[in-house]
Amino acid sequence: MENSVWIATLAAAITAGTPILFAALGEIIAERAGILNLGVEGMMLVGAVTGFMVAVKTANPWLGFLVALLAAGATALIFAFLTITLRANQVVTGLALTIFGTGLSGFLGKPFVGIPLPMSFKPIAIPVLSQIPILGPIFFRHDALVYLSYILIPILWYYFYRTRPGLNLRAVGENPAAADALGVNVFALRYIYVIIGGMLAGAGGAFLSLAYAPSWLENMTAGRGWIAVALVIFAVWDPVKALLGSYLFGGVDALSYTLQAATKIAIPSFFLKMLPYILTVIVLIIATRQTMVKHVGAPGALSIPYDREER
Repeated sequence: MENSVWIATLAAAITAGTPILFAALGEIIAERAGILNLGVEGMMLVGAVTGFMVAVKTANPWLGFLVALLAAGATALIFAFLTITLRANQVVTGLALTIFGTGLSGFLGKPFVGIPLPMSFKPIAIPVLSQIPILGPIFFRHDALVYLSYILIPILWYYFYRTRPGLNLRAVGENPAAADALGVNVFALRYIYVIIGGMLAGAGGAFLSLAYAPSWLENMTAGRGWIAVALVIFAVWDPVKALLGSYLFGGVDALSYTLQAATKIAIPSFFLKMLPYILTVIVLIIATRQTMVKHVGAPGALSIPYDREER
């Protein structure tokens, strides 16, 4: 294939990987605090539909994006109340949240199916950087939300590993009893980080409906929330590795169509759509095996409710 085809494919990989990246970063934050939230898919859908609804009514995609963050954050707050305060089972509650988000988004979005978005996020070429050969077209000719995801990676990495609040976050997820004994408010931090994680999942959903495919379709996340959850294990709870993994999944998605166009081979579309999920299963098996063998990565208190009286 020509270089221009590869460049276009890699640029498409970044675009396709961005919603997964937002959701995976949110899940990493929640799991670093010791909360396993399997409701990512539901929160993405809530963010996608609310963002689209507001953007249609106001013709302002940024306002839609903001509302998507707040709506998904509110959904995450419900999850936090059930799992942190009431100590409900996190796996069951997360699955229920996904079902709730799927149903709610379908109900709210039904009047908006087929309605065009008046104004969506458009690609912006970064001056100077976008002119760099090869790298410019791949990394610096995207919309503002992609650039926002670029910024989040170093910020989160620095926050996790170089700041006191980041140390407290990891302590809450590793050993909440010890953190509590040192004066860290475990319950407050878990609430905050679960809500922030939900907001990032909502950002991933809003990216889909406001930038990637400016429209609303029921279940338009198509399992990306589950890919993000699996990606967290693949990335061993590290934001930089989550970036690489997201673009890998996005690349598989983009490459499947490119190969079909370049080779002129008729491949069933259903098979092409299946490839990212096959990769998810393979990566999950490999990453889980490595994690079990090396005993690294997973926060020590992940999915374990904390009760001060049981210290």
